[in-house]
Amino acid sequence: MRVFSKVAVVIAAAGLFLTGCAGTTNGGSGSPAATEKPTTAPSTSAPVESPSAPVGTGKEGGLIAVITPSHSNVFFKAEADAAVAAAKELGYTAQADSHDDDPNKQSELIDSAIAKDAAAIILDNAGADVTVGAVKKAKDAGIPVFLIDREINEAGIAAAQIVANNSQGAGLVGESFTKAMEGKGDYIELLGRETDTNAAVRSQAYHSVIDQYADMKMVAQETANWDQQEAFTKVQTLLQAHPDVKGIIAGNDTMALGAVAAVDAAGLTGKVIVAGFDGSPDAVAAIKEGKLLATGLQPAVQIAQLAVEQADAFIKTGETGQPEKQSIDCVLIDASNADKYTVFALEG
Repeated sequence: MRVFSKVAVVIAAAGLFLTGCAGTTNGGSGSPAATEKPTTAPSTSAPVESPSAPVGTGKEGGLIAVITPSHSNVFFKAEADAAVAAAKELGYTAQADSHDDDPNKQSELIDSAIAKDAAAIILDNAGADVTVGAVKKAKDAGIPVFLIDREINEAGIAAAQIVANNSQGAGLVGESFTKAMEGKGDYIELLGRETDTNAAVRSQAYHSVIDQYADMKMVAQETANWDQQEAFTKVQTLLQAHPDVKGIIAGNDTMALGAVAAVDAAGLTGKVIVAGFDGSPDAVAAIKEGKLLATGLQPAVQIAQLAVEQADAFIKTGETGQPEKQSIDCVLIDASNADKYTVFALEG
């Protein structure tokens, strides 16, 4: 942007120089000689403006709308609370709402933010594809959208997409799981919601590790849609169908805790290894109790705070100072460091 601006200034300056030279050809004063008339009419075109640097939106102190999945999930509540607190600390008003993973409700909430002329939207979206149109609509209305936790399947329309490095984090969980399984035995995988890109990314990262062990056999792979009760019900059935299962690896902690409950109900605690992902307080409590092996901590609070800080920068300057896609590394939480855990963060 700055290179083109300099080029435009040079071109404009050259044009002024040439105009001045033309005006002195008929006399030394810079005006036509008295005995001659100008051969061309004065230019009536508007002056050419060179491209300018990005400017802020002028909405400092305005509304920052925070939209996430259900706050009944401690992860989403933590990120919503963190975003609201960060926005208020920077002098904005803030409102947190839940789309409950319903694209239509999400669209309504974004329409509401547009109607309120929000300064920015912080969004943990309801689907990688179905969200694209809603983000475009907000951008067209002059409202920047900052995606957290989940990406969308199009670049260039969100001001930022800040997510945990799900592949790196799931790789850590996969390594811990295979080590605890001693590289052998039957296991079950619980998948997240199919429309969520994180579900596929985590599963692929798990398998990039587990599939290196020929003696580890996946006997079932079920979608439990990030839901604890659904995971509990499915694992109960799967344990009956596969009595030799030695481990269960889940795409998030909510499903992992459903699996822990099913394993406990079957009297198999300590015999069936369970691992999850997210770093939720309940999962860490289960680790301390010896019921859950490990979880991959997503820094939800840090990501939400970064999104608000970048929104503030964009509102003030027209830029975030960061690339659109940003990935924050995860941390493995297990019995060795569970005591250092705070809500979606690790001390020290």
